[in-house]
Amino acid sequence: MPILNSINQMLKEMSDWRQHLHQIPEIGLKEHSTSKYIQDKLKSWNIEYKFGLAKTGIVAWVKGSKGNSNKSIGLRADMDALPMPEKNSLKYKSKNTGLMHACGHDGHTSMLLGAAKYIKDNPDFDGTVYFIFQPGEEGLHGGEIMIKEGLFNDFKIDEVYALHNWPELPLGQFGVTEGPMMAAVDEFDIIVKGKGGHAAMPQNTIDPIIIASQIVLTIQTIISRFISPIEKALISITKINGGTAYNVIDDNVILSGTVRTFKPKIRKIIENKIKEIALGIAKSYNGEAEIIYTNKYPPTINPKKESKFAANVAKELVGDDNVFENIDPCMGGEDFSYMLNEKPGSYLYIGQRDESHKAYLHTSKYDFNDNLLPVGVNFWVELVKNFFK
Repeated sequence: MPILNSINQMLKEMSDWRQHLHQIPEIGLKEHSTSKYIQDKLKSWNIEYKFGLAKTGIVAWVKGSKGNSNKSIGLRADMDALPMPEKNSLKYKSKNTGLMHACGHDGHTSMLLGAAKYIKDNPDFDGTVYFIFQPGEEGLHGGEIMIKEGLFNDFKIDEVYALHNWPELPLGQFGVTEGPMMAAVDEFDIIVKGKGGHAAMPQNTIDPIIIASQIVLTIQTIISRFISPIEKALISITKINGGTAYNVIDDNVILSGTVRTFKPKIRKIIENKIKEIALGIAKSYNGEAEIIYTNKYPPTINPKKESKFAANVAKELVGDDNVFENIDPCMGGEDFSYMLNEKPGSYLYIGQRDESHKAYLHTSKYDFNDNLLPVGVNFWVELVKNFFK
């Protein structure tokens, strides 16, 4: 099935939307300019919407022209940026210092806008399509907040789907799998408490840097010695903060990191072992440790039936050889998990790599591939058509 010509003709228009959004990246739950831009587009197309879920979130809807069915589908795009500087020299690079669309949410939003515009003009189905523009995906639980504030109570949504651009796949290919797709995300801080003093007299101190170093090394053995090698799990220490001078041993050191898992049992084992190791090692050196452990996102688990349905739609669009139905799950987290915990649906990767777009997500050289826009819109349109057949 080729890309619909009417959607291909929208490429320049959609690229303009995407590049405008790229210039005005905003942190999660504060996407005020982004949200206004989306609302202005929806108004210009006479699409009904509700604003304000999770502060800046938007839910728009289009009712089909073929009957009065209560059947409905939700399509979701995230719209927040990351707190990091952009190092591209693009004419449309970020104008907001220290903020960047390094994960392609500007592209996701533009694809969903394109789908809304096309479906509004071609409502030849029986039911309702909901377009969910979600804030705060990057660690701020925007999806969970939208649900708590009435997303699925105020709107009857039977199934919900999401696309995420994927630089690991060539432009236009799709990846999906039933079961675990993205990992659960946890974060921890370990405050190692010692006794400071002069670096030339370490015998009078309880050195928190030594304690912290032992904790780091031992935590790295949790996966290899306490978790089965056939399980998927990850621990990364990402921050170590302590000390102020060359000749001073400080009182405290703070270690921080993240844990990624798929199974609740494995998740709990790792949490308990991190606490046990930190407390035990600190005590062995006459120090103390305080552990702040936070369960963030749950794992993103794709149901079998809906994932097969979405994969078949993608195959019709780009061919069987360009759809990978058993793609490896990713250790990254995704708060679309909250929506899939409430409703059936699926989360898919859509490839964006070509010679000009090789940078990975969350890197300062990343840029969304505008040539992906018609492919994504066409997928949404065909998903809707097939859903209502």
